[in-house]
Amino acid sequence: MTTSSILKNPSNLRRRKITNSVMLMLCILAAIITILPLLYIFFYTTQSGVSSLNIDFFTQLPKPVGEEGGGMANAIAGSAILIGIGAMIGIPVGILSGIYISEYSKSFISTIVKFITDVLSGVPSIIVGIFAYGIIVIPMQRFSALAGGFALGILMIPTITKITEEMLKLVPQSLREASLALGVSRWKTTLKIVLKTASSGIVTGVLLAIARAAGETAPLLFTSFGNSFWQTSIDEPMAALPLQIFAYAISPYDDWHRQAWAGAFVLIFLVFVVNLIVRIVTRNKFSGNL
Repeated sequence: MTTSSILKNPSNLRRRKITNSVMLMLCILAAIITILPLLYIFFYTTQSGVSSLNIDFFTQLPKPVGEEGGGMANAIAGSAILIGIGAMIGIPVGILSGIYISEYSKSFISTIVKFITDVLSGVPSIIVGIFAYGIIVIPMQRFSALAGGFALGILMIPTITKITEEMLKLVPQSLREASLALGVSRWKTTLKIVLKTASSGIVTGVLLAIARAAGETAPLLFTSFGNSFWQTSIDEPMAALPLQIFAYAISPYDDWHRQAWAGAFVLIFLVFVVNLIVRIVTRNKFSGNL
């Protein structure tokens, strides 16, 4: 139907306007429904957790069963150590895998790596925990932070790999060709030109992977297991914020429930900060800078 025929038929024009308005309202309603659960979780966790936050929460160890007070200092430090171990495993493997998939996409091995990455991204985190339990915990005959960090590192790999691949694909082919035309080797072009150009997007993938790993509980139940004491040795069981929240949430003590809410608020706040950093890092990504 041409524009002139629409203008000659007011009923068609009115019907199109009504349809457009209805669909616009449905889209707005769907967007509101999407963000409402997130807003409810954020505000409810904030309301329940902020009132339980104090200096002791960040500086003291958990109290024995039945005693009020204490904090989650060991769990906060443990989460940082576990994420650090996971980052040392997941970041190099994820970035190098993403580079290989992007720069050597026509090879048979690249196809296999991409398929495995897609499968790994859909594997439940508890399965990763069982895998880490089988290859690290059982041979070591004890739970450890090393096993927990290994599990978190595996969970980071798919996110980092996929985002690295996509960011490298956004780098103009002309940059690669110009570098190669000047006599620069393929690997130097990839590392010093392509990778540097896509660095902000890759940082996004790393931060998102860390944010995901920071909130994982299931893999740590089979690996780091948790600890009520201050522990910095990576070959011993170690506390983590998600584990401590889980243990306190299922306990029968009201004080532990309050601390669980405080821990949940700290965890969701950290995830919020990481995502905010991602937005700041990538704010110019679509304005000419990758």
